[in-house]
Amino acid sequence: MSCIKRISILHVLIVFMAPFVNLAQDNLTGYWNPQVALNYDVTSNYSHNFSIENRSFLYRDSNVQLTVRQMDINHFSNLKTRDNQSVGFGIKYRIRNSFDNNANNELRLTQQFNATFKNGSIRYGNRFRSEQRISSDNTVHRFRYRFAADFPLMGEKLDVGEPYLVISTESLLSVGRSITPEYDQRITPKLGWVLTPTTKFQIGGEYRAENYTTKVENVLFFLTELVLSL
Repeated sequence: MSCIKRISILHVLIVFMAPFVNLAQDNLTGYWNPQVALNYDVTSNYSHNFSIENRSFLYRDSNVQLTVRQMDINHFSNLKTRDNQSVGFGIKYRIRNSFDNNANNELRLTQQFNATFKNGSIRYGNRFRSEQRISSDNTVHRFRYRFAADFPLMGEKLDVGEPYLVISTESLLSVGRSITPEYDQRITPKLGWVLTPTTKFQIGGEYRAENYTTKVENVLFFLTELVLSL
């Protein structure tokens, strides 16, 4: 039964992504986004996450290239309010001006509520976020909802050395002074491995349909993530 559920989820994901992949052939930008993250549990219900990530162009203006676009430094605090619920606060500093003199650096504040539930070996998650993206030009307020599912690919529980799959879809609304509201949609499948009890590695992709109510911008990401836990 668990295997049938996993196959059904994968089938839905493939069917759902197919039209977006076809659309992404036009007006396409591609990125590589490697990230290293460190999780630290302060108590049984309070934790910190620190991460650093780099975003580089892989494909832009119909040309293949490898050019750094930005560097992000992130911190997130998470507090469990119930066994399956948590609230969090994050802060990000995005460095862009060092790589593009015409771009501005950005400070981003994030507030989050997260709720999960399990059905067999599959875990489902609902995440709600509000963000304030602050730069010298403007402050953009963004509201996000993500639905995700993850499950082991071998057996009913995840053990060291075994792979797992994470799939998610997220909707975003961006609003701000003197800007037109912008709607985005993201679809993200990632394959991960538990390398050691404290180390995970994930690789995957993400498709973003940005500003899809006006002139859609198609963006593809190649994602690599190393997650360490203390």
